[in-house]
Amino acid sequence: MDWWIVYLLLGLIVGLFAGMLGIGGGMLLVPLLVFMFSAQEFPADRILHLALGTSLTTIVFTSLSSIRAHHMRGAVRWDIFRGAAAGLVVGTFLGAFIADWLDSRLLAIVFVVFVSYSATQMIVGRKPAASRRLPGPAGMSAGSGIVGVISSLVGAGGGVVSIPLMVMCNVPMRNAVGTSAALGFPIALAGAAGYAYTGFSEPNLPAMSLGYIYLPALISIVIGTFITVPVGARLAHSMPVERLKQIFALILFALAARMLWSVFSG
Repeated sequence: MDWWIVYLLLGLIVGLFAGMLGIGGGMLLVPLLVFMFSAQEFPADRILHLALGTSLTTIVFTSLSSIRAHHMRGAVRWDIFRGAAAGLVVGTFLGAFIADWLDSRLLAIVFVVFVSYSATQMIVGRKPAASRRLPGPAGMSAGSGIVGVISSLVGAGGGVVSIPLMVMCNVPMRNAVGTSAALGFPIALAGAAGYAYTGFSEPNLPAMSLGYIYLPALISIVIGTFITVPVGARLAHSMPVERLKQIFALILFALAARMLWSVFSG
């Protein structure tokens, strides 16, 4: 029962960031789940896989709440969503199979490098050229496929990739945040299916697991996010998002370093 409460509190925190920044919360959720699963003494060589699969599955629900909140404020660019959705699904499902082949330590390195790069981009916040625009259909499909693979490997909804890319193409920040929330849904759906499938025949997973999805954590976190995602979305439309992203980037650096130490010190 204590762990159910801890996961609920985690969902409250993640939901707030998901609503504010248009991300699924995976970049924050994965390292924290690694700590918690380690404390529960889950099989060490599958902890990161469980964290990734559980994180992506929570985003299925988090993104629905976030989409609704941002859509009501007219912040979702549905034209971008339509152009990217198919590539995201294919890339994310492929990424789940790649992750199953990778050693946990190598997977941790991939995650930490990606988090550190994304956090750096958030802090730097370079301004794009005024003439830069979104790519055409072929470029959108290829780019979204790559985003899907990366998202699946790091257990995130893709916001830390898609938001900077959209901003680089001169999509206004508010629209980038809202659209990222929508893009997180196909990523999460394909990722959840992929991690459930690849972990289905894996022995020695903890009780109440569906493949690489740990159901007690999933249920509690989702309940928490439903409470705080709408609050975060309201904050996103009333507070300076750039400052929030800088704070979030510092949190990512700290969590990435802590998770790398945790994986390699065990």
